[in-house]
Amino acid sequence: MARRRITSEDGRDALASVAAGAGGRPELAMAVRFTLEELAELAPGNSVEVRVPPFGVTQCVAGPRHTRGTPPNVVETDATTWLALVGGTVTWPEAVAAGKVAASGQRADLSAWLPLFGRRA
Repeated sequence: MARRRITSEDGRDALASVAAGAGGRPELAMAVRFTLEELAELAPGNSVEVRVPPFGVTQCVAGPRHTRGTPPNVVETDATTWLALVGGTVTWPEAVAAGKVAASGQRADLSAWLPLFGRRA
C-alpha cells in the first residue's frame, strides 16, 4: 500500500484548481504528487518507476522489484502531460506517439491504469 501524504480532499482541490487555470506552482506540485500516490494505490508494486520532474516520482505495478541503479521500467513525462493522462483528456497512445511520454521497459505501459479520473479512452 502506498504511503499517503496528501489527503483526497486536498489533492482533488489542487487538481480542480489546476484544471481551472487558477493554480500556481504549489497547486501543480500537489496535484502531480497526489495523482502519483493514487497510481501507486491503484497499481501497487515496485517494477515501474514513474517520474514527473521536478514534482515527484513513484514506484508502482506488480512484478520484479528493482533495488539498484536505473530501474528497467521507467516512465517519464512533464506535469501537464501527466495531468492530461490522469484526467483522460489525452490517451496513453496519443501521448507516447507525440513524444510527450518516455516509456522504457516491458512493464512501462500504464494504459491499463489511466486515466485515474475522467473518461476512459
